[in-house]
Amino acid sequence: MTKPVGHLQPPYYAVIFTSLHSSEDYDSYEKTALRMVELAAEQEGFLGIESASGDFDKPRITVSYWRDIDSIKNWRENAEHKIAQEKGRSLWYKHYRIRICLVEHEYGDRN
Repeated sequence: MTKPVGHLQPPYYAVIFTSLHSSEDYDSYEKTALRMVELAAEQEGFLGIESASGDFDKPRITVSYWRDIDSIKNWRENAEHKIAQEKGRSLWYKHYRIRICLVEHEYGDRN
């Protein structure tokens, strides 16, 4: 699980990625997932990321936060990210879903 993202100033976008993994090549998946977090953090408009998972065969959720839709589109088209997307579809995921949401308001504790 990643460290929770602190307060962000709305409006911004959340990309919610839910997945159910196959048992194929887990080591390669873990290395690539870590690399994608590093790479996303280098992208213009990236605001942060949070993820949670249980056992390998249980659903996982990752939420990345972005300044605007153009930043999300640029991330989706990043060459290294596109290679990881294809491996995900062909090897690592039994199922996945991506949802893009506009965050208009947020609240919580002071952290």
